[in-house]
Amino acid sequence: MFQKLDDVEARFESVNHQLQNPEITQDQKKYRGLMKEVADLQDVVAAYRRYKSVKTQIQDNREILENESDDELRQLAKEDLAQLEKERESLEEQIKLLLLPKDPNDEKNIILEIRGGAGGDEAALFAQQLFTAYTHFASTQSWRVEVMSASEGNAGGFREVIASISGDRVFSRLKFESGVHRVQRVPKTETQGRVHTSTVTVAVLPEVDEIDVQINPNDLKIDVFRSQGSGGQSVNTTDSAVRVTHLPTNTVVICQDEKSQIKNKSKALKVLYARLKAAEEEKAVKNASEARLAQIGTGDRSERIRTYNYPQSRITDHRIGLTIHQLDQVMGGAFEYVIDPLIAHFQAEQLKAQKD
Repeated sequence: MFQKLDDVEARFESVNHQLQNPEITQDQKKYRGLMKEVADLQDVVAAYRRYKSVKTQIQDNREILENESDDELRQLAKEDLAQLEKERESLEEQIKLLLLPKDPNDEKNIILEIRGGAGGDEAALFAQQLFTAYTHFASTQSWRVEVMSASEGNAGGFREVIASISGDRVFSRLKFESGVHRVQRVPKTETQGRVHTSTVTVAVLPEVDEIDVQINPNDLKIDVFRSQGSGGQSVNTTDSAVRVTHLPTNTVVICQDEKSQIKNKSKALKVLYARLKAAEEEKAVKNASEARLAQIGTGDRSERIRTYNYPQSRITDHRIGLTIHQLDQVMGGAFEYVIDPLIAHFQAEQLKAQKD
């Protein structure tokens, strides 16, 4: 591990040296690549340098204990040594995590898709509540949320809502939210107080550039039509809604929230690119070995991942056996209660896989 860390530190110094050359800014593509590399390396380099400093201090304190006769100085060295040993162990664990293979999508913005599943009106209502909870969480992370398309349920809520979320490391924080979310509660329309079970599906797709997905323009069918449902002035009176169909896969995306046909088309294409890229990656996952599937097969959108039990104020994540009783806080936007344990669990699984 330490040889690898020495190599990482040397590369960090090399990249920083290149960035000090004023001429590097003339090649913006190379400049941006080097800046990203520095950002990717700086945390592990900082931790490694602190680790080396702590090891030196540990050695210095041990020499004091071995050679110094002053009792007061020896006591101070002993106390410092205990603290430094704890910090060294903590830094070793931190560095191991920082050296784990990076998900290439972690830095990306996302397309979030939430759809009502089993449960009819109640599912649509929960879909809206879940979307609102994610929106509140996004605000705590200083992320930007933009609704791209929304379809209302008969009794309110969303049959479907699609939004883009942009900011710092959005995918890395939300990638484990894909799957089936189950809610157990008494619907407002229930007169006998019985608990009903409903579901919504969540898909978290990393945004992709057009160059990341090869699409033949002849494979796209683009229709325009008049927007349906509620909307502002002119939304329902002009042919601004856009339906994009990718003919080879029969993937259909509809966007109608904007007054501008051009804006709706742009949003629809962004969602289409993300869906096609995700389908491509899912196909690759299915073709992978069983061992690889065990590591990365946790994002299956057909997998029931979590239950929200309102009568008991309980949330259970079925993938890691996590049960907490902070349902109100999570639905208020405090998703770190469920996200942080998930991230820690899958990092631990990665570390275990490396040892095996």
